[in-house]
Amino acid sequence: MLRSIALWLDDRLKISKLFAATAGHTVPSNTGSWFYVFGSGTLLCFILQIITGVCLAFVYVPSADQAWTSLQQLNTGQYLGWFLRAIHYWGSNFMVGIMTLHMIQVFLFGAYKYPREMTWLSGCFLLFCTLGMAFTGQIMRFDQDAYWGLGIGASITGRMPFIGAQMVDLLLAGPIIGGQTLSRFFTFHVFMIPGLLLAFIALHLRLVLSKGINAFPAAGKPIIKATYDREYEELLDKEGMPFVPHLIGKDLMFAGIVMVGILVCSLVFGPKGPSGPPDPTLISTMPKPDYYFLPVFAGLALLPAYTETVLLLTLPVVMIVILMALPFVSNQGEQAASRRPFSVLLVIFVMLSLYILADLGLTSPWSPHMSAWSGQPVPPKYLAGRTPLQIRGALVLQNKDCRNCHSLDHGGGERGPALDGVATRLTADQMVRQVIQGGGNMPAYGKNLKPAEVTALVAFMETLRPDYEPAVHDAAAPPAPGSREQQVAK
Repeated sequence: MLRSIALWLDDRLKISKLFAATAGHTVPSNTGSWFYVFGSGTLLCFILQIITGVCLAFVYVPSADQAWTSLQQLNTGQYLGWFLRAIHYWGSNFMVGIMTLHMIQVFLFGAYKYPREMTWLSGCFLLFCTLGMAFTGQIMRFDQDAYWGLGIGASITGRMPFIGAQMVDLLLAGPIIGGQTLSRFFTFHVFMIPGLLLAFIALHLRLVLSKGINAFPAAGKPIIKATYDREYEELLDKEGMPFVPHLIGKDLMFAGIVMVGILVCSLVFGPKGPSGPPDPTLISTMPKPDYYFLPVFAGLALLPAYTETVLLLTLPVVMIVILMALPFVSNQGEQAASRRPFSVLLVIFVMLSLYILADLGLTSPWSPHMSAWSGQPVPPKYLAGRTPLQIRGALVLQNKDCRNCHSLDHGGGERGPALDGVATRLTADQMVRQVIQGGGNMPAYGKNLKPAEVTALVAFMETLRPDYEPAVHDAAAPPAPGSREQQVAK
């Protein structure tokens, strides 16, 4: 009866044909090697990320005021919530690491050459999407590291010529990090990038099935376009084996090793963060990104300031162009690493450089210099005729990066109200209270400003009003005799 049911299902669903065309497809027997297990290991990590991500979504709240609290709830209040977070975090680390090994193996084996150019390109897009998932995953913690890491990413994006401001607005859902930023990144992390990953995985697997798995390279047997397809078919006829069940053994063992590694790291080291809650007033913070972005972090910390913009705008583009052009520039010839010493030395140099930069990233002192708008001087018209105390307040406004959130003379952030007419809306006491206690979208600066700085800042802001409009005053206290406000009132 069971056999009849199975045959009936197979007749309707064509399961046997589907199996023969996918998992049971014929591959060269010499690909049953430990060098060929990294692709399936990466796929396993991605599946694990989907499963744990769905579970985390039941508790995680993607809002700026509750994300950090919901992660604390997962760590301490939810049964095994910390372990679930740890599996998701270490699964991400393993996924990036194993994919990197997979790309190195494909490069050293010359598997990007004819006829697998599209397979290499789809793998490159998978690498970019994986790094995108890792970066957006860091932002989901929305702690101090995530806040300033996002600030670094926005700073890099903002340097793009012509479209920098528009790209920052797209990235942050506004000109600066605000309440909608986390929702935007949650959409990236949960919907957009996983959707792209699934699409590129489907394309990648389709190309693997249609163009076959690159045979283990042998020295002295170069790829020649005119004869390669015929020789590959002859190899499959002579030495080919179904991937399942004959050659899947090492992939299954590697999958078990990866799972054990993720679980052990999760139990021993636990999840990462969240560290302190995001606080834009702590400009002396020392953020540290996850390991795969440490080289970028170290480069930004150690490079001379005058080289940053050029390198940030050119180096990533050059690297992407090289990766995408590689299968077309080097399309034929030797595949064996022993016959390609330059490729081996290149891999060693790149990986050694990344390792050194990552190590420096763990110790490099760095403090964010937020110069989005603070680098613009206060317009001279706001300084003319001001007292020394008021000018000192203008310096406080400049040095404490207030213009990252508030505009002045149409230059600055849009998160908070413009300061041009602040003296017509708030009294001096109200300004002091707002600066010290915060309110709305504004954080409290009581612990970050000295009393003298607050006094000077408020003295300067009291002058920020149009000449034709009087300053606001407390209704309970009449204007001082002879003051401009009293004359206007008359």
